[in-house]
This record gives sequence, structure tokens and C-alpha cells, in this order.
Amino acid sequence: MSNDRGGNPLLDTLSLPIWCPDEQTVERSHIAEAMKIHAFDTYEQLYEWSITQPDRFWTYVLKSLDIRFDRPPQQVLDLTQGPAAADWLVDASMNIAESCFTSAADCCAIIEGRPDGSIRKFTYAELRALSNRVARGLLAHGIKQREAVAVFLPMTAESVAIYLGIVLAGCTVVSIADSFSADEVRSRLTIGRATAVFTVMSAQRGDKQIPVYPRVVEADGPMAIIVERAGATVAQSSQLLRDIDIAWPQLLSDDASDIVVNGPPDTAMNILFSSGTTGTPKAIIWDHSTPIKAAADGLFHQDIHAGEVIAWPTNLGWMMGPWLIYATLINRGTIALYDGAPGEIAFGRFVQTARVNMLGVVPSLVRSWRESNCLASVDWSAIRVFSSTGECSNPADMRWLSETAGGRPIIEYCGGTEIGGGYMTSTVVQPNLPAMFSSPALGSAIVTLDQHGESADVGEVYLVPPALGLSRRLIDQDHHSVYYADAPTAPDGQLLRQHGDRMQRISANQIDNPQQNGQERPPCIGYYRALGRTDDTMNLGGIKVGTADIERTVADVPGIREVAAVAVAPSEGGPARLLIFVGANAARLAQPAELQHQMQTLVKSHLNPLFRIHEVVVMDKLPRTASNKIMRRTLRDVWLHRREE
Repeated sequence: MSNDRGGNPLLDTLSLPIWCPDEQTVERSHIAEAMKIHAFDTYEQLYEWSITQPDRFWTYVLKSLDIRFDRPPQQVLDLTQGPAAADWLVDASMNIAESCFTSAADCCAIIEGRPDGSIRKFTYAELRALSNRVARGLLAHGIKQREAVAVFLPMTAESVAIYLGIVLAGCTVVSIADSFSADEVRSRLTIGRATAVFTVMSAQRGDKQIPVYPRVVEADGPMAIIVERAGATVAQSSQLLRDIDIAWPQLLSDDASDIVVNGPPDTAMNILFSSGTTGTPKAIIWDHSTPIKAAADGLFHQDIHAGEVIAWPTNLGWMMGPWLIYATLINRGTIALYDGAPGEIAFGRFVQTARVNMLGVVPSLVRSWRESNCLASVDWSAIRVFSSTGECSNPADMRWLSETAGGRPIIEYCGGTEIGGGYMTSTVVQPNLPAMFSSPALGSAIVTLDQHGESADVGEVYLVPPALGLSRRLIDQDHHSVYYADAPTAPDGQLLRQHGDRMQRISANQIDNPQQNGQERPPCIGYYRALGRTDDTMNLGGIKVGTADIERTVADVPGIREVAAVAVAPSEGGPARLLIFVGANAARLAQPAELQHQMQTLVKSHLNPLFRIHEVVVMDKLPRTASNKIMRRTLRDVWLHRREE
């Protein structure tokens, strides 16, 4: 292959855009509207303004999103205590849930589908009424303002109302994924100091019913409110295992009139947890200002418009659950929820029936769709934009996904729970390249440094405060120690915040100048490619390489659903060994020796001939956290344990 792109053949795949913005898309976008209002000629000027004048930028965002205040802020941003201790929305009083109900009462807030094809809809008025009944019911049952209430639920319409009801009551949501074990539930209930927990008797997983409520009991949790799935019989008291627990109807108030408890913007609104793949999870506090960041990203980058239908298979235990609620409802859209497995054809049909306009995905889900070809008969022509997050994307998978909807842009989205959204993303006003980011998020400044602390095109990403959405405190750890103590200073002296991602910036001369219909478009100013986490970086034969590079290189071997590259240092010493774990149907794969040969050939030709694959391990599926991140530490332990047997 040609070496005119720095000798990296992957760039030959990445350099061809899957979509270029047409004039109508650009003019309709919220980015173009902001550029016009503020007299900017280019997106780059808008971005620079958003990070150099954050007070003015976020003032514009508050107005654009119609954020509601009981008492408006006297000052949007106060940096008296320094950028790490930025004070946002000074002296304001608010409840962010109020901003979720600015749409017309009769507009559709939620459309929910099930595998049997049935559909339920909730208007904004109906959602607000149910949320009010939850809020009043909590207060009537002795839950006090600012106390914590956990949600251990699948993502349904009732879950959204419960979430918003807790917030309206002035309480704090403790988010727990419904897949967690009793021990994991216990730790999160304890850390969050939850005084009650909403849960279900069981959750559907394909054709299986998985017990959920019994895990609360096993975890010795607080009072449980049992929410039944739509259409199921309400739990009777005889089914409950403890006297302190109640059924859903007992909690709901008969009074559905509006209720809202306001307070300072920095009041804890939601406690979310990091993935916990490397030890005790961080307990991250979202306050009432954090969802503004999520909604702003949805406004500018996913380009959500009022009345559009937004789907993202997720769970309230992962930040994308709250993100979906706030980014959709504050932007006056419709949340599309599917009460089933998203890997099935029934999900594809639901997306078609619901006329979804923005569909969020995780890359492993896209790979499963592509492999099974389950979407061959669906009509996704209503989709205007895709968005992808959770792990590094594969270019071939993303190009395939775009084509399923007739060629649509994919907004790559990288951020974190402690950011309230994304710091690196894409836009609908720039050419869209598969598995590539086209810009840091508006309002988010970053620098990329090499191991010597110098600016570099390949290196670790550091965030530059202040930025609305950045966490300001943790429950169980010292916030400054986690994010600032070990961070270097930027070459220009700026304070930096640690995040842990590795990125590569691709300059304009490494990417083909996008063309559409024979018309030359403005040259790309540069794109970004995720290289994985810094703690996943390997040192193979003295050469550093990211896991994402290796995984992308071998991912298209036939029959593979998912892949993880792991480096293991042998106990007897010596260089790290490269292991490739594959999630696949073993019957459809080549024999292990041939599979390893195929992968080794790809690694040798596309990356480095010095990288040697020590072993390929085939599994039915790879272990993942609730937020869909591959648990590499678990894979290392599996291999080491098997080796010792």
C-alpha cells in the first residue's frame, strides 16, 4: 500500500468519507444557526469562541435550550477559585427536571415498543403527571428532600417517570444497572446511601426471566418499590419477601398536580458509577447543571430538533440513560424505548415503526447486526443521524451502518460520566469519516500530550477546565487527587485535568479531500481517531501500541462478533505476550491455528511485523461491564488461571 499517509494503511480506509453535508442539512443545523447569530464564517470560529468565552457561550446555550430557573443566575461562570473549582450558574435556584417539560403538553414524550410489536405512547402531559405522582408519593412515604433513592430497573417509560419524579421531589437518583449482582447492588446502595430503591420482580433477557428484586433482598437493601412491567399483574404483598417493601400502586400519589422542589444548581441530582473494571467504582455526582451539558451536545452535535424521535438502547445504570432523558426532552424530542434485546430483528422493526430520526449505538451492537444480517428487511429511511459511543468503532462496521439507512452520518461520541457528555465528537456540518471524530465538543477544550508532556498528534488527551458538565466532587474518593494531582501542566501553562483516553490527530494532508457529486469540498482541517485507554496501551517489543489499533486490524476476520487485544506479562518475566480474545460462533470460525495465522498476517502487514500474537482464545462472548466496556482484567485472569491448571 501507499505510504503517503505516514505509512499507516488504516488511513486508506478511513480517508474516504461516508457522508458529506448538503446545503439543506447545514442550513437546518443548530450549529449553522449559532454561527449566523454570532456572525461566524466557519465552524472553527464558533468552536474557538465556545472555549475562549465560556460565559458568553453557555449563556447562549441556556437561552437556546430554554433552561428554566426559579431564580436566574446572577453570573453564568465565576472563576474566583480557579478553573478546577469553577462556579456555574451563581446564586441561581432551579430543578433541571422542569426543563424537561417545555414542549407542548400533547406532544409525544415517549414511544415504547415490545418484541411482540405492541406500542405504548406517553404525551408530555402524561409523563409529567406520572412523574408528579412519583414525587408526591416519595414525600408522602417519608423520603426527605436531598435523600437518595436508587433505580434498579430496565429502561421503560415508567423508569423515565420514576427518574424524573425523584428529581422533581428534590431527591438524588442512585443509578444501578439491572444486570448487577447482589454484591454490586449492595456496594452502590451503600455508597449512595439510598433510603429506598425502585426495582422489578424480574427482567426479560431474551427468552429468560432474570430475578431482580431478590438481589435487592440479598443485598439487604432499603425499602423496595416493586414496579411491574407493562401489562403484567401488579405484585401482591404476598409475593414480597420483606415487610418494608411495597408495590408500585402503594407508592403512587393520587395527586398528579405539578410539584417541583428547587435548590442551588450544585445540589446532587444523580449519583452514577464508573465501570469499575479496575477496582472500586468511582461514585460521580451529577448536579442540576450537568444535564445542560448533555442537552447541549444533543443540540449541537447529534443535532436534535423538536419533535424528532431519539433512540439509544441503554440503561439508567449507565450515563447514557440519563443522557437520553435530558438530551431528548430538553430539546423537545420523543424518547424511543424498546423493552427487549436490541440485537433482534424486532428491534429493527421497532426503529422503523417509531420513525426514529437519531439512533444511538455501541460498536459491538453494530457488529452483531452486520454479522447476523438481521436488518436486511427493515426500512430505516427515517433515520437522519446515527451516533456511536462506548468503545472504539471499526470503520468497516460504521460504513455498513451508514448504508443501512441509505447513507447517513455517524456522530462518533467520546466522553464520560464525569463529563456529563462528550469531549470529542462529530458534526453534521463537516464531512463524516467512519470511526473518526471531526471536532472536540463545543465548550470543551483539550490538549494531546506525548509521554514527555509535549503537544503531539498522538498521545494522551487532557481536558482544559473550565467546562460545564465536568464533575466537581466524588462521594468515595478525593476529586482533586483523581483528576488533577497527577496531571501535567500544558505547554502554555494551563491547568489540565486527567481523563485517560489516547487519541491520534489526522492532519489534512493525510486525508483525501472529500468530494460529492463531482464538486470539491473545502479541505479537511484534521480529524481524530480513538486509540483506546491509556491503561490499555501495550508495549510490544519496546513499541507502544493501543489496543484499538490491533482490534481494528483483526476485527474483519470472518465469523468474529467482538474482539479484545490483551497484553499479559508472564510470571517468569520477559516481554509482554499479545493475546487476542474473540467472541464468536466457534463453528463458523477457522481452526485456531489458521485463525491465528490470518490475524498475524493482518497485524504484520497493517501494523508492525514485530508484533507477535501469542495465542487466540475463542469464547462465546466477551465479559462486559454494564456500560458495555470489555473487562480486560477479567480476560487476563481467565487466561492466567487456565494456564495454571
